[in-house]
Amino acid sequence: MDKKRGAAAAGQAWQIYSETREAGAPGFGERARAVPRMVKAVLKGDYKGLSIGTLGLLALGIVYIVWPLDAIPEVLPVVGLADDAGVFLWLLAMLVRHAGDFVRWEHSGRPRVVPGDVTD
Repeated sequence: MDKKRGAAAAGQAWQIYSETREAGAPGFGERARAVPRMVKAVLKGDYKGLSIGTLGLLALGIVYIVWPLDAIPEVLPVVGLADDAGVFLWLLAMLVRHAGDFVRWEHSGRPRVVPGDVTD
């Protein structure tokens, strides 16, 4: 992995960590446990903080990581694993961020947002 990619990965990892350590923010464990509830709420249409399209991209990220065929195969050891690591860090960052928003939404009484409503 070159220095730029290594720095970007380290920055992404730090962002994930620091987001879960902010005062009053849901911790990593709470966010991880919230992911299945978040997916269910999005699919039912109860939670509007995450779109079906973004949920689909997250699912594609999971498929990319576990699928045996890659855009950059693991036969090129460093580069082949670096693309999977990049997708994994992106996926983790998105899940941590969105799950945190979801937990805050749950704690606020789960207000239902109707498309077209104007809020302050």
